[in-house]
Amino acid sequence: MSGDALCYLFVYGTLKPGERAFANLCEPFAIAAQPAQTAGRLYHLPLGYPAMTTEPGWVQGVLLTLSTVDALTAIDAFEEYYPDRPQNSEYQRSLQMVYDQNQHFLEIAWVYIMSPDRVNSLKGLWLPHGYWTESLIL
Repeated sequence: MSGDALCYLFVYGTLKPGERAFANLCEPFAIAAQPAQTAGRLYHLPLGYPAMTTEPGWVQGVLLTLSTVDALTAIDAFEEYYPDRPQNSEYQRSLQMVYDQNQHFLEIAWVYIMSPDRVNSLKGLWLPHGYWTESLIL
């Protein structure tokens, strides 16, 4: 993966602006950020971060426009996604349609998704409102 093409990434957890991983991993490459949502279901994991599945629902987050697809290399490592061995990955990275708050299509973006089985094995707690923040009190 390389190139100077813009890269779109939908973030819903620690990679969002204002959360702990944004400054190091995303901010150096982010040229735009806007509130957004995508289809899926959001869970809080006892490990202290969220996971998204492709189950029915909506996940609230931020659509980041990154200056280069190369930014994904460090983010993949952080998310424990290994493109060359997806079966050993904590998350999978896939392309999904992303919408604004009124459900108007914005962009197709990368998003990190966890399997429902993995979420269950980690004792994930469903967040029916589809929103996660580190300051969330559960």
